[in-house]
Amino acid sequence: MAETSVAVASSGSSSSRSSRGASTPADNYILARRRTLQVVVSSLLTEAGFDSAEKAAVETLTEMLQSYLTEVGRSAKSYCEHTARTQPTLPDIVVALIEMGFNLDTLPLYAKRSQRMVITAPPVTNNPVAPKALIAGQNKPHPAHIPGHLPEFPDPHTYIKTPTCREPVADYQVLREKAASQRRDVERALTRFMAKTGETQSLFKDDTSTFPLIAARPMSIPYLNALLPSELELQQVEETDSSEQDDQTDNENLSMHLQADESGNEKENSSVLQQNSMKGSEETLIDNPYLRPVKKPKLRRKK
Repeated sequence: MAETSVAVASSGSSSSRSSRGASTPADNYILARRRTLQVVVSSLLTEAGFDSAEKAAVETLTEMLQSYLTEVGRSAKSYCEHTARTQPTLPDIVVALIEMGFNLDTLPLYAKRSQRMVITAPPVTNNPVAPKALIAGQNKPHPAHIPGHLPEFPDPHTYIKTPTCREPVADYQVLREKAASQRRDVERALTRFMAKTGETQSLFKDDTSTFPLIAARPMSIPYLNALLPSELELQQVEETDSSEQDDQTDNENLSMHLQADESGNEKENSSVLQQNSMKGSEETLIDNPYLRPVKKPKLRRKK
């Protein structure tokens, strides 16, 4: 009778908690532990001779039992850490019970009582698995002088080196294949762009979207393109025109300088001739290279 009432109470409490949104693994673990404690409390009430119990009374006894077990675990852990250990043992629990005022001599008699109820073990649930971090490389094991309970070494790239770039590929075949694929992709992209932006023709009359072809624009005079100069030829003609203009300006400047030089040379020649005539020499020009007229070099035109 008591078990049925406690079960109803536990089912009502679990339904209320589940309705509040307890769906995480930690919340499910807390609910399972609370239900197990409620079953233990109900069995103890049945052994004591109770036929029924109110929900508030069962919840109060469950909370007291949970607080007692928590205090035993906390004390055992403190004694364990006091002796520089990480795992509690039976002597730690015994010392914790003695510290809390529990008489250990009554424990074997209570365990061998005749009216005790055996409670089945709760189903084993898998603990929530923490997500594993990304591992890069092999972690270095601990040396002999480092205890095993200490954390492992971090990833090697955090304290040795971290590669930031790959080595360039120098294989001739791979480079040729990559260049060919890039050229193919560029040609395909240009063809699709021209097909989408311009006029297209289809191989099939019914479906114009399959296999679009770039429409050929008919010309009245097909050989006109062959007769007209190309852009490269026009550019070369413009360059030659500009070079000819530069040559003309250079020629004009040179002619101005030549005229000035010739006038100065004539004056010098006249003075020299006068001196030679006074000396009685023949009227002949002096074979002086500095007095010769300047000859303009021939400039070759760019083809």
